[in-house]
Amino acid sequence: MASSVPEDGASAAAAPATADPAAAAAEAPGRRIVVPVDESEESTHALTWCLANVVSSSGGDTLVLLHARRPRPVYAAMDSSGYMMTSDVMASMDKYAAAVSAAAVGKAKHICAAFPHVTVETMVESGDPRDVICDATEKMAADLLVMGTHGYGLIQRAFLGSVSNHCAQNCKCPVLIVKRPK
Repeated sequence: MASSVPEDGASAAAAPATADPAAAAAEAPGRRIVVPVDESEESTHALTWCLANVVSSSGGDTLVLLHARRPRPVYAAMDSSGYMMTSDVMASMDKYAAAVSAAAVGKAKHICAAFPHVTVETMVESGDPRDVICDATEKMAADLLVMGTHGYGLIQRAFLGSVSNHCAQNCKCPVLIVKRPK
């Protein structure tokens, strides 16, 4: 079967460039794999497991390191002990939160440095980790979400909630939950 190609070598069905990240992700070769990272050992284990077992060794995959920064609690001008929440205190709290985020993402990028065939992107979003992870995977049209779990029991999960369980139930992409061996 013959196909017609213009003489200039351009394809007759050339797709226009789009500014939509979801459309760009769909056109890119390889997979977009999102790995939420924080300062926990479970997060580190899930990332190293993903790099060793999920990411293609031939290249082409993009690993997105996602850190969900919990929003700063809202305080009244004076708390119950009479302590004034000045703008300096608030700025100090924001600076500390940014340092924690930078440390978590930096540690994850350092682990990924041993895998030069993987394209690594980082994303830091503020909000409840459950919502941030689900929203980010949908926005970027992720092919897979790989995350760790703390392995809480039924009682702890009932009181504390489970981010991994929430994501498994609500993310629109496949979710792979990696449990750290004891």
